[in-house]
Amino acid sequence: MEVSVPQPILDELNPISGFCFHTAKTSYVESLLNAKKAMALLKVAGMKKINFAGGEPFMNAELLGQLVQYCKETLKLESVSVVTNGSKVSQKWLAKYGEYLDIMAISCDSFDEATNTKIGRGTGTHLRTVMNLSHKCKEHGIMLKINTVVNRYNFHEDMSAAIEEIQPFRWKCFQVLIVPEENGSEDTLRDARRFLINDDEWRRFCDKHKHQECFVPESNDVMASSYLLLDEYLRFLNKGVGKPTKSILEIGVTAALKDVYWDQDGFEMRGGIYGWSKPDCLGALPKSDLDW
Repeated sequence: MEVSVPQPILDELNPISGFCFHTAKTSYVESLLNAKKAMALLKVAGMKKINFAGGEPFMNAELLGQLVQYCKETLKLESVSVVTNGSKVSQKWLAKYGEYLDIMAISCDSFDEATNTKIGRGTGTHLRTVMNLSHKCKEHGIMLKINTVVNRYNFHEDMSAAIEEIQPFRWKCFQVLIVPEENGSEDTLRDARRFLINDDEWRRFCDKHKHQECFVPESNDVMASSYLLLDEYLRFLNKGVGKPTKSILEIGVTAALKDVYWDQDGFEMRGGIYGWSKPDCLGALPKSDLDW
């Protein structure tokens, strides 16, 4: 079981893309104790990998770090990962918690700074942040992943040269997704309809980059319900198909899973199981062995 925690447990917003499909609608922040209880329940139920996403998880960096350490050191999960735009990741955090982190996924939707600004990724310095953080990941033995949302403003772009320079072990490319209750109308916090591309435009982007060994495309067909998502109230989300479950602290994981739609076939189709653990000795490897 892989569980993604889109962290309103930690969630505040700093500059974020215009198409984000998880929008924090409350300021509720779960306690560290309850968050740990939830992680422990998920481990007992079979969770092997956890992914902390957002919003921006590093807006509450210390809470994030404590959860990362707990999941790896105490629960001994096979993989602990974080998705970030990179703007709030400090050297101090990496020195303290980097050893407990298997994967850092950096959101980068374009290698043209003007396009990033148009999308909503920062104000002109995002690429510098991405490059600096990619080097720091290698220094700290953290597996580097790049997440790209393919949309109206970047589907024509050839990103091969930049990806070959950064050398992530995994480059996940998502077709921009509309979730009606989150980003699909004038009445939601974000309206991502202007970012939409058609299936032919998506295929053109994929054909342009499919020769990259790290390239992992994820279309709307397999993305929508193939993730198990936990919200700020420790409930599984039913993205686009129903209401959230009750809190897993209240009814337990098994009961909650009965009330959530999880597309396990889609999970397998999108390559949900892969080499997601860094070797135990990775931090001690010479730099040449870190060129994933």
